[in-house]
Amino acid sequence: MKVTFVLPAIGKKPGKKYIGTWKMEPLTIAVLKALTPPEVETELFDDRIELIDYNTPTDLVCITIETYTAKRGYKIAAKFRERGIPVVIGGYHATLCPEECEEYCDSVIVGNAETVWLEMLEDARRGALKKIYRGGTAEYDIQPDKSIFTGKKYLPVSLVETGRGCIHSCDFCSISKFYCSNYYARSHELIADDISRSPHKYFFLVDDNLVADHQNAMKLFERIEPLKIKWAGQGTLSMAKNPELLKAMKKSGCEIILIGFESLNNDNLRQMNKSFNYAMGERDELVKRVHDAGIGIYATFVFGYDNDDERTVSDALEFAKKHNFYTAAFNHLLPFPNTALYHRLKEDNRLIYDKWWLAEDYHYGELSFHPKMISAEKLSILCRNARKEFSSPKTVLSRGFASLGRTSPLVWSLFWAMNLRLGEEIDQKMYVPIGENLDEFPK
Repeated sequence: MKVTFVLPAIGKKPGKKYIGTWKMEPLTIAVLKALTPPEVETELFDDRIELIDYNTPTDLVCITIETYTAKRGYKIAAKFRERGIPVVIGGYHATLCPEECEEYCDSVIVGNAETVWLEMLEDARRGALKKIYRGGTAEYDIQPDKSIFTGKKYLPVSLVETGRGCIHSCDFCSISKFYCSNYYARSHELIADDISRSPHKYFFLVDDNLVADHQNAMKLFERIEPLKIKWAGQGTLSMAKNPELLKAMKKSGCEIILIGFESLNNDNLRQMNKSFNYAMGERDELVKRVHDAGIGIYATFVFGYDNDDERTVSDALEFAKKHNFYTAAFNHLLPFPNTALYHRLKEDNRLIYDKWWLAEDYHYGELSFHPKMISAEKLSILCRNARKEFSSPKTVLSRGFASLGRTSPLVWSLFWAMNLRLGEEIDQKMYVPIGENLDEFPK
């Protein structure tokens, strides 16, 4: 039996290359490879870096999709099904929209695949695939098999999973919906072993909230400290209230932490159910503590809530420039399916597209709903302009020298390559047609 894994891309403009920063190794595929018995032949087509061979001899095609890649994934599935090859679809979007996915494939895996993968493979071997398989949420005591990445040209950063889910219930978050606001920590020994297997120097610890459980985080940092690695991850600003946690993070090799500030407006934070981000007068002090600990911040902001206007975007930009963040993202709000945000906007008749991820004329960077205090078109441009300003030579220079005093020399050198490339990619990313122009060169 042979299984073909396919990772769909978001899309690209005609005649243009795929966006470089979207080329991280697909950890999910490595986990599925590890779950697959050794007697089953496997192959991977990563739509972001190579053309898919639709004529490859295979018995089963497995496609993992996110909302942004759903449209492309369905097109890929159709081409294999034309040959009579059964297609299984899984991933976050499949869990959020299983009924939709059923229209485009032979079988859907809802939830994480670990508990149902072998059953699905056996059913496929017998030609008796069920229409749906319902996996669990957190049984992942297995090491990913990254041998399936051999020969693929990914960014030189290893992804290592440290936990799944998040304890918070932000109304825009598909992860919160997926895991029902629960957090599941991975075994520290498995994490350490995973790190030791990697040939790379830099790691991204895949965890939607690495510091959700301070006690667990402290033990993890103590375990990986002897490995002498450099890593980045995701956390919340509230971690800065724990000086011992910050100290342990830095000692374990943390150089950059992504923090979702989302908004500086407390009414917006209340609406998105992120009141834990209230900081009032202490926000600046907490940022300073993170920086003083020698950790750079990747700050993210999201715009489109009911109290957002031109001023809230400019306020966030000035806040980011004042603190010389390592980098920052100024994003418009995106209603992912079956989230509280999506249902609220739908009930208010504010959705421009009922299913933006399938709309023929939807492009990356566009809003898919009508904000209350500003037009969708205007907010899209304001987000783009904030990214451009934050990536301007003057601002990059200021942030670069600030980073030199915080992070290690190696990470400081990466700053220039990362930020200069991001500056170039801003306009490349704007208005990429979702799910289009992937079966052509150049890649």
